[in-house]
Amino acid sequence: MRTYRWTSLLLVAVLLAATACLLPTVSITDPNAQATILAATINAAVGQTQIAAGTPPTATLSPTVTYTPTLTFTPTNTPPPTLTFTPFVFFTVTPLVPMISVSVNTNCRDGPAKYYKILGALLVGQTAQVYASNPAGDWWQIRDPSGGEYCWVSDLYATLSGPTFALPIYTPKPTPLPTYTATPSPTFDLSYDGLVDCTTQWWVEIRLENTGGITFRSVEVDVKDLATSHSVSDDSNEFVDNYDCSNSNSKSTLLPDKVAIVSSPAFTTDPTGHKLRTTVTLCSEDDLDGECVTETITAKP
Repeated sequence: MRTYRWTSLLLVAVLLAATACLLPTVSITDPNAQATILAATINAAVGQTQIAAGTPPTATLSPTVTYTPTLTFTPTNTPPPTLTFTPFVFFTVTPLVPMISVSVNTNCRDGPAKYYKILGALLVGQTAQVYASNPAGDWWQIRDPSGGEYCWVSDLYATLSGPTFALPIYTPKPTPLPTYTATPSPTFDLSYDGLVDCTTQWWVEIRLENTGGITFRSVEVDVKDLATSHSVSDDSNEFVDNYDCSNSNSKSTLLPDKVAIVSSPAFTTDPTGHKLRTTVTLCSEDDLDGECVTETITAKP
């Protein structure tokens, strides 16, 4: 029996060698496949040996080789990520204090109304801080950019930025009263100064004193004889004095605080002893124009 076993093993070895030599050259790279083929060959050889020895084939060789695949890492060139530029957004900064600018050069006044005195101006392109508003919210108090004084600009051409809700409300000072310049009143004193007797003509001499503050440039003289109801009248842009029957002098104006003697038109009848009513009108402009004033006296030559 021992001889049979060694003979069988020797036969298997010979068969394996012969099989290996007779097998076609096959390139098998899978280790599991190679083990399977080898096991099949051995099983066939053993089986043939057992048959030759008169023993039924029982041996079966199972491959025990386990293939563990080796992972090979192949690096991949991954392009770098594309950078996307996001532009920076500039935000509009709201000023912390209210500011004002104008689209038209705007006067800056002493108070919040057009009748206040002009102190300066806010020009196009300039800005100024706002310090207060008027109750109506249509005038704004600033510092005059050119002089530093507090003054007021109208809302008409203004643009404001920043918080205005917390601004103090300024109650304007009383409306300035217009400066009153007293107009000099035209006044004068009128008095009888005599009667010039030239035998065939008579005229009344009248004394005029300018007691007012304006200059007189024209005069009208009207004399009525109340005894005969005869009257004479004339006007002139000069103050003429016929102080005797052949001589006279004249003035173009009657200045304030000055005196002039004027002669009435001549009577053709002697008014001596008659009551005469004399009315004189003086005016500040030629031809009895401008400011005028009239005085009347009664005298008896």
